[in-house]
Amino acid sequence: MRVLVAAHNHPALHPGGTEIFAHDLFRAYRRAGCETLFLGATNQIHRQARPGTSFQGIGPAGDEVLLWSGHFDRFFMSQIDLYGVVPDLAELLREFRPDVVHIHHLLLLGAEFPHIVRRTLPECRIVITLHDYYPICHHDGLMVRTSGKELCHKATPDRCHACFKDIALDRFVLRESHLKALLREVDRFVAPSRFLRQRFIEWGLEEDAISVIPNGLPHRGVGARAPRISGDRPVFGYFGNLNPWKGVPVLLEAARQLIAERVPFELRVHGGAPFQSESFREEIGRLFGETAPVVQQRGPYRREDVADLIAAVDCTIVPSIWWENAPLVIQEAQALGRPVIASNIGGMAEMIEDGVNGLTVAPNDPRALASAIRRFVEDPALGRRLSANAREPDDIDTTARRYLELIEAIEPARIEAA
Repeated sequence: MRVLVAAHNHPALHPGGTEIFAHDLFRAYRRAGCETLFLGATNQIHRQARPGTSFQGIGPAGDEVLLWSGHFDRFFMSQIDLYGVVPDLAELLREFRPDVVHIHHLLLLGAEFPHIVRRTLPECRIVITLHDYYPICHHDGLMVRTSGKELCHKATPDRCHACFKDIALDRFVLRESHLKALLREVDRFVAPSRFLRQRFIEWGLEEDAISVIPNGLPHRGVGARAPRISGDRPVFGYFGNLNPWKGVPVLLEAARQLIAERVPFELRVHGGAPFQSESFREEIGRLFGETAPVVQQRGPYRREDVADLIAAVDCTIVPSIWWENAPLVIQEAQALGRPVIASNIGGMAEMIEDGVNGLTVAPNDPRALASAIRRFVEDPALGRRLSANAREPDDIDTTARRYLELIEAIEPARIEAA
């Protein structure tokens, strides 16, 4: 079986959760005996164009390529380079001739990509893993209102127009129709969480067309699950990009409150703040200054170091204020036997059960987060109990097998229809 795995970037350029999982799955498909090709779309933020071709090589093996997609309509999620990118994508498909195209995002690739695949290779099976809410929500797929940080429970053209008053209401109607029409070419959708699946069903995708397959992690062996639990003061860790939606200001404000109360703890914040506004960087810079040295700004980290960094803390904190789908950092922490304090919304609420394998708190509430941290500090037995109940995530090879079983199941219907 030939499998083309496509994402909106490459983890070597932008190590986000979607890109990392897509690349891990690409390797797992190869271990399962598939002939695989990884296609990562990028733009001028990470790579400059090279005249004469849409494609650039990356990696030493020749089975990973970048698609330079500098001309892209973010509102309609549309690939508008009809004389460059679109014919080059068709040529790539004809040359590699995949049996399966597994898409992990439509950004930069374009919502037309499933249609290009179907037109070029009618019998090819098309699978999309839904990692966030971009097709539903123009606000960077967050489903958070632009005025303040109110969570959005349902997207409609009227509500979307209220968030973006400079965009006419009828354009939101067209956007929804445009995306749903192009997504009809997809054979199967996969959601890593039940929550995200339900959001897309409410948006209009067929219930029977969306399966739930949890994300998996590369197998690292056993022996790292012993709880650290410090003797003098617990150590908490944050891992991920620093941005407003990940709840970093909430976490730092909670730490400031605990420091004022003289609660003994240490917080290590791992991650950088790429592409963030000057005002946001100033805000977190001020909060880091007010909470040092209890709070340590450790900076960006490499994917291969994350296990050691998590193993060095007692508890991981995931304070996101948007409907996170399936944060890899929660799986990384649980795989190492580390409890997690997380917001009680979205897919996070499916991964962490309050009082069982972690603690959950209301999002965007520094007092609630401070209370959960204080509870962990004051009750060492709680930390040990939560650690013992950490839930081992699936390994990536198990996840790949589940995807391949799903793909095999849709083959007869597609061939018959063709």
